[in-house]
Amino acid sequence: MTTPVPAGDPAADPVAVLGECVADAFVRPATGPVRTLAIGLDVLPGGGPANTAVALARLGTPTRFLGRLSADVFGRLFRDHLAGSGVDLSRAVAASEPSTLAVADLDEEGRADYSFHAEHTADFGWTPQELAAAAHGPVSCLHTGSLALVRPPGGQAVEELLAEVRGRATVSIDPNVRPLLVDPGAYRRALPRWCAATDILRLSDDDLAHLAPAGTSPEQAADTFHADGARLVVITLGADGVFASLEGERLRASAPPVSVVDSVGAGDSFMAGFLHSLHRAGALGGRLDALRGDQVTDALAFGARVAAAVCAVRGANPPWRRELAGF
Repeated sequence: MTTPVPAGDPAADPVAVLGECVADAFVRPATGPVRTLAIGLDVLPGGGPANTAVALARLGTPTRFLGRLSADVFGRLFRDHLAGSGVDLSRAVAASEPSTLAVADLDEEGRADYSFHAEHTADFGWTPQELAAAAHGPVSCLHTGSLALVRPPGGQAVEELLAEVRGRATVSIDPNVRPLLVDPGAYRRALPRWCAATDILRLSDDDLAHLAPAGTSPEQAADTFHADGARLVVITLGADGVFASLEGERLRASAPPVSVVDSVGAGDSFMAGFLHSLHRAGALGGRLDALRGDQVTDALAFGARVAAAVCAVRGANPPWRRELAGF
């Protein structure tokens, strides 16, 4: 069991999460005649980076969200959700563009099929000046990825920010491939650059299927990512648990059994649990030079618990620390 780092330690600085908020609209089956389009939508705050920020804060990690938040009804929903979870929004940008919307249709196993409405929305309009102001000041880790890292016009500016932040904090990247919005080829071309810029690279097994040749094992993929510069590679495998490679040291943790309602936000919440554990161990703040395999294994197991708790409820609704006892 890890203990909190002492006050004044650089690793006590907040974790900053940079990226998008997305309004997840879940389709409710029609109750009227079949010939009508009388469907209902339940709208929940989501978006991979925002989910991670919420989960981190609810676990007790000091968390700062670096995002561009619209003034529309969804932007107000995001602000209330993030602030109500304890996330610091002092560096968030008030954006004039509309919010990003994703309509999710769930299958019988709880997997979501999305249609996205993301053109000219607030999340992706970062300028270098906005990013410099948002990321200014001490942080132990900058976690980013998903659409904000790859979509124009702001994606290139976000990527360029990593080189500056890497001089003073741990960098963590979760590509979170969205093939409906961005050609996976764009992720594949960028991945070697991201590995060179990051300390922690997290992928899902679905991401790996998009980014590596067919039949590539997690071990083979990790070796490639290590060669490109990533020190710690983490690959989540759904019900098969999670695999990690710390500079070639192979580590695993199992997934807790859970009755799945849906898997929305599970990977984002896993990453929050993983970073939370490393933060409390005092392992963040630099290049992970002193990170041990047992600390990684503890973080994998804790992240898997957080992900299981999210799978047990509808939507990306990460647990508070006190709610984890059952997982």
